[in-house]
Amino acid sequence: MSAVLDDMDSRPGSTTSLLRTVIGLYLRDAGGWMSAKDIVNLMEALGTSGTVTRTALGRLRKKDVVLQEARDGVAGFTLTEGAATMLARGDRRIYNPRSMSESDPWCLISFSIPETEREKRHQLRRRLHWIGCGTVAAGLWICPDSLRVEVEEILADLELRAMATIFVTETPLVVGSLRDAASKWWDLDAVAGLHKDFIREHGSGSDQGPDSQVHTGGVVEPSPDAFSTYVQCIDRWRIIPYLDPGLPAAFLPADWPGAEGTALFSRIVATYAEPSAQFVRNTLLATAGAAVS
Repeated sequence: MSAVLDDMDSRPGSTTSLLRTVIGLYLRDAGGWMSAKDIVNLMEALGTSGTVTRTALGRLRKKDVVLQEARDGVAGFTLTEGAATMLARGDRRIYNPRSMSESDPWCLISFSIPETEREKRHQLRRRLHWIGCGTVAAGLWICPDSLRVEVEEILADLELRAMATIFVTETPLVVGSLRDAASKWWDLDAVAGLHKDFIREHGSGSDQGPDSQVHTGGVVEPSPDAFSTYVQCIDRWRIIPYLDPGLPAAFLPADWPGAEGTALFSRIVATYAEPSAQFVRNTLLATAGAAVS
């Protein structure tokens, strides 16, 4: 069975993307299961109706992210085994953005796939792109060597390992500057745009939070606003550490916004992660209390 893939197709801010982010952040902390009512209540805090949330849950079931499972007669959802693995991989990416030094090794992926396997060839290129690999030529891709394990996993999952050769090398020798080469191998303008969008959308008031949130002694209180701020931040950020390979400074434009975006993300996590998690715990407790009464 193929692995559950990191979902890069859902548009950040869409119901399906936000629901996937909520599940990724909180379903495991809730013991691996959450009632349908709790999921609906949390999505309502993000401005999504129960009807729309249930439709999105159906989409995630079809993608093998969640399974319906009733506990004590209560309808709910749990993660599939593949989704749990995918989310653990996502945690490592999201909260530990890559940053390659100039002395770190590179990984080159050379492959030749026959026309009879063109669909797998298409999937391979797509998945290499989504983990941050660059294209040197149609059958030659490049990435930091830190990504080699993920490259191996993709090749194994697609049953293409025998058609590929992996090289570990020092900095490639190019004609012209490394910056020019990198701009051809990666769509750095698109990645820079993602960072700039994130900074523009979440940079205002990141240290103290929106004025509408309640603060005591400078601390953000658990609230729907704190929850919404944090979930939307993660939802917007989560694709950036995949597409941004974390290249050394010599490969990047002088005005590269990556460091600013990463620092902003770290500040938001430090400010909002716990208040948001506490809001979720309070919501689950309120639902459980209502069921008992």
